[in-house]
Parts: sequence; structure tokens; C-alpha cells
Amino acid sequence: MSTKIRLAKYIAHAGICSRKQASRLIDEGVVTVNNRPANHIDHVDEQDTIIVNEKEIKGAADLVYFAYHKPVGIDCKLNIDDPASLIHHLPTLTRVYPIGRLDKDSRGLLILTNDGGFCNQLIHPDFHQPKHYLVTVNKPLDDAFCKKMAAGVPVDKHITLPCEVNKIASNQFSIVLKQGLNRQIRKMAHYCGYKVIDLFRVQFSDLTLSKLNLPENQYIQINKNDISKI
Repeated sequence: MSTKIRLAKYIAHAGICSRKQASRLIDEGVVTVNNRPANHIDHVDEQDTIIVNEKEIKGAADLVYFAYHKPVGIDCKLNIDDPASLIHHLPTLTRVYPIGRLDKDSRGLLILTNDGGFCNQLIHPDFHQPKHYLVTVNKPLDDAFCKKMAAGVPVDKHITLPCEVNKIASNQFSIVLKQGLNRQIRKMAHYCGYKVIDLFRVQFSDLTLSKLNLPENQYIQINKNDISKI
């Protein structure tokens, strides 16, 4: 006998999207349960008929994990109508989604999965998964820059958490973040008087792009434990 679970969790386990995104779909009215509009308190199992965006979903998909070397110009929003969307560069057999987006003007390591629970763990503040970037700016760095960035600066009404920042060339620095505000590094640098001209993510949690030897705009299937031991 199967155990019924919350609808958003069931949708996430089916590999459609994350649990948070599933809740949004329920709010938007594009989910039905047994031919009636769904609501957030529904508990379901494989005996129920679940329709999401006019397509029936059944059971839990096999959980898969991919690393992708994102080039500049690819948008992480999964919009099928946008020729620049990441969705056109992903595996087609199983729907996956990115963990921790890179903006369109940034490049580097992106993790993709249909494992909603693991995704929520990686991005949850309690787990503080490090993300390592190499950043080039538009002019030579002054002596105060790294200290100011590392201590925390105002971004979108928040003071950024302390982080590790090191100068590696006259106009280039490395930074390790344990949070993920929207366009955070670009906004931090702007506050300090600099413009980011190249942003390259080289590591996410335990996984590094150098060890993967992955060419730009290519993906490879990986093991969950390659990403993080949480």
C-alpha cells in the first residue's frame, strides 16, 4: 500500500520542477487532481490522476544529476520559446532544472537535477554550500577592495555575508560565496566602484570544473556524491 504525500512534493519527485516551483504551479491553477483544481493540502499517490500543464504525470522519475559548462549568452530560465534558454542545451529524456542559476552574462559550472529535495538542501542557508568564482573587473583593484568585499557590503537591502576574497591579478580576484543573492557579485563590485566584465564559476560545493575537464556548452552525467556529501 502506497503512502500519500503532499502534492507539491509528488510533482517534484516526478521530475517536473522543484517543490517551490510546484507550489507556484498550483497557485497558477495549471494543476488538477482527479479532474478537479488542485490545492496545496492535497495528498496524492500513484492511484491519483495528476495533470500539470495539460500533461499527466506518473510516479517518481529516476533521479539524475548533471554538470554543465555554461557559456556566456545562455539564459538559465527554462523558457522553450527563448532560443537563448538553457532548456535547448539540456538532456531531453528527463526534465532537469538548475541548482543556483548563473546570469546570462556569466559562465562556468552549473548543476542540474530533477531531485527537488537535494536541490532544496544545496540552496538552503543552513547548509552554506560554497561557490567559487574567478572575476575580472574593468580596472586595477585598489588595496581596500578585497577587504571591503570580504567583510560584506549592501546588496538589495541586505549586508552580504562575510566571504573569502583574494586578488589574483591586477584586475582579477577570486571569491567564495556561501549565499546566492540575485547578481550578487556584480552588485558587490559595483558598490565598490568596479564593473564586472567576466564572471566564471569554477566550483559548486565539492564539485570543480577543472576535475570534470568539461568543454564549454557540454554536459556530463555525474553522481550525487560528486556534488556534496550532505
